[in-house]
Amino acid sequence: MTITGLFNDLIGQPLAVDLLQAALDQQRLAPAYLFAGPDGVGRRLAALRFLEGVLAGGAPSSRERRRLLERNHPDLLWVEPTFQHQGRLLSRTEAEEAGVSRRSPPQLRLEQIRGVARFLARQPVESARGMVVIEASEAMAEAAANALLKTLEEPWHGLLILLTAAPERLLSTIRSRCQLIRFLRLDPASMHQVLQQCGACADDPAELLALAAGSPGALLDHRQRWSALPEELTQRLRQKPAEPMEALSLARDLCEALDGEQQLWLINWWEQHLWHSGAGEQSLRRLEKLRRHLLSFVQPRLAWEVTLLDLSSR
Repeated sequence: MTITGLFNDLIGQPLAVDLLQAALDQQRLAPAYLFAGPDGVGRRLAALRFLEGVLAGGAPSSRERRRLLERNHPDLLWVEPTFQHQGRLLSRTEAEEAGVSRRSPPQLRLEQIRGVARFLARQPVESARGMVVIEASEAMAEAAANALLKTLEEPWHGLLILLTAAPERLLSTIRSRCQLIRFLRLDPASMHQVLQQCGACADDPAELLALAAGSPGALLDHRQRWSALPEELTQRLRQKPAEPMEALSLARDLCEALDGEQQLWLINWWEQHLWHSGAGEQSLRRLEKLRRHLLSFVQPRLAWEVTLLDLSSR
């Protein structure tokens, strides 16, 4: 029986909807799916609606929708990359609330993937199968990826959905064991429809629209990051320091005001600003070098000082 209207709020992804709806209608579910596409275009929403269809068995249920959204269904395990802090694994939200340094990106860790294997091996409580969603699956460390491959190679009666914005970073053997569902960047009309639907229409700076690149979810995230930056710092970057002392002062203020993750995002914004301002390729390459230094744990203030001194001399 077709579950009508299940994917009505998934805008701009007709191919993905057709494939997922057909799987539900025919009750031919693959053991593992790979939802691949840019961040913020509906992959997470599609996973929730698909799992709702799996649980509904022909009749949409507001109760199941709420439980899945709140991630409190006993047969659902939702896994996301974590930060390691004092022997504990913290999600991005937990790390932010705890004030944990987020200089390096979060990872999916071996112990998390082992937890996935244990979850899928157990008997479901209410539904016919255990359900697992792994966000940002490209963020798996090597040991975690090998452990997931082992799980995929063993028979189980669960349903596994991998969400990824970079499928090329996954092991080819993992990709080959999943049914691929592609998600595309949205056209401007679909972008506007999604933003209007969630009451988030606004006039955005050109840099944020460029960073979003057809992803309404990414645009909302970039808005949040932009609003969290001190306006005085971004204004100083727009003008670029003209003197060495200004460059050193700006480097100090940036490192005191922003954590590592904010600094990396700021480089993305500044690259777009320089590009829209007609800056040369050499300046953009210099920012890429700064990004590599920050990711390789060079002392941040020193990395910013060298970069800003270099750019101020041009």
